[in-house]
Amino acid sequence: MKKTPFIGIFSFLIVLLTMPLGHAGMILMERSFGIEHIFSAAFFLGVLGLILLLWGIFSGKEITATLLGLFAGLLVWTGWIEFAFVYYAKRYQVAPLMDGTEIATKPEYLIMPSTVGFWVIFMLYYLFGSKSGCQFFNWFQQKLKIKDNIVIQPGKRNVALTTFMELIMLLWTFYLVLLFSYDQRFAGDRHWLTYFVAFGSLFWSLILIFKLVKIKSLSYAIRYAIPTVIIFWNFVEIVGRWNLFHEIWIEPTHYSIEIGIMFAIFLIIGILMIFPKNKVSK
Repeated sequence: MKKTPFIGIFSFLIVLLTMPLGHAGMILMERSFGIEHIFSAAFFLGVLGLILLLWGIFSGKEITATLLGLFAGLLVWTGWIEFAFVYYAKRYQVAPLMDGTEIATKPEYLIMPSTVGFWVIFMLYYLFGSKSGCQFFNWFQQKLKIKDNIVIQPGKRNVALTTFMELIMLLWTFYLVLLFSYDQRFAGDRHWLTYFVAFGSLFWSLILIFKLVKIKSLSYAIRYAIPTVIIFWNFVEIVGRWNLFHEIWIEPTHYSIEIGIMFAIFLIIGILMIFPKNKVSK
């Protein structure tokens, strides 16, 4: 872990593996608990995420706070956000979008684009209401010449809360990007716009990976890996939508060995990151 490229590579892998493992975990929860108990389990999953977030907020170590913020965000997103859409889709009997005999888009994702108005409000706040550490918002604030006119001055950022919010907002943002791209009324999964999103995301993520492997601080590398992975995952999701490869994480019971290997790699990398032999330079 003392060589700089491995810090970025390990950070990328630990965040990357949360994507298929999170998908697999959600499906396993649905099948294991059944419709009668799944939403109670999802509620407590979100509670666990909240506990991790509070632990991270009051943690004195930056790397611990970063990892707790990351996993808190994943648990809250899955338990309180994704399963909330599942609940209301089932409650009001929203039909899935079919592609022949196969489900192209699950019901819960068909109603998620209705949150776009709330998303715009959050974006307006981040763009006009605060000075951000995010290069994306900084670029827009400079181009719009509003950076020096923002009055709100944040205090010292809490690492866990920053990581938590970054993950939630990025997942939300790119879910909306993908869902609007897939929607036939706006584009469609074979539309040129969807190709642009797919290969644009791949190109963007490669640029971010090139920068990521140069980062020396482990905690910062993990936070930088979050947008890098989520942007890269757009490409993975769209290519899977085109049936160019089989998404084994949506059938975890049929690919238990592969999922188990991913989980083992995830644990090994996590242990190496949490208990490094040498302190990582900052």
